[in-house]
Amino acid sequence: MVAIRHGSVCITGNFRENNEDRCLADDQQRFFLVCDGMGGQAAGEKASELATELVAKKLNQLVPFESATAEQVREAVNKSIEHANLEIMALGEIEPEYHKMGTTIVFLLNLGDRLYMGGVGDSRIYLYRGGKLQQLTKDHSLTQALVEAGTIKPEEAATHRFRNVLFRYLGSKEGGDGVDLIEKSLEPGDRYLLCSDGVMDGASDDQLQELISSGDDPQRAAENIVDAALEGGSRDNITCLTIFV
Repeated sequence: MVAIRHGSVCITGNFRENNEDRCLADDQQRFFLVCDGMGGQAAGEKASELATELVAKKLNQLVPFESATAEQVREAVNKSIEHANLEIMALGEIEPEYHKMGTTIVFLLNLGDRLYMGGVGDSRIYLYRGGKLQQLTKDHSLTQALVEAGTIKPEEAATHRFRNVLFRYLGSKEGGDGVDLIEKSLEPGDRYLLCSDGVMDGASDDQLQELISSGDDPQRAAENIVDAALEGGSRDNITCLTIFV
């Protein structure tokens, strides 16, 4: 039987007054969530808090973790994301202090022999396998759209003025449009990284690969990655969740 272990760190960072990130690991290690909220005052905190709470509740209700098929997982995930998106939008309309709030989300579900994952926004999931780090999720940002259109080069995206502008997130009309579900088998030695963009703001892919491949403690790996992002000058909240197979 293949087992998984995880570690996580979620901090305010050196430049923000409040932490709009949220990180959740299910007690039974059936699912993991990372959210990065946005909005004035405490709106971002509220959006990420709602997303983690509502998505976790719906996943518990809708996913038969002992016997789920890929189609059942896809349907449950999309319903969970859509539900959270609608609730965040509704609260933003009702309460002036939460107007236009939103949040990113990435998730990983553990079905025992398979993992399912995806996201909305620009938080990311990486897989370290066979000595290489690979980004699994695709950013829903204007810079990513420009890269795909061939307008800018991939290396320009990291410093582009639109790098933090999202066209999809929870709290937007497009936020509940469905998730591109990624399926992976559990392979011993695999290491997954779920993170908010505060990690990428201070740590390069080469650094992430080196840090997640070093040692055998997922908690220490998460701490080392967050430390590297801080040292690299990240100006955002920083959240890192690592999963070792």
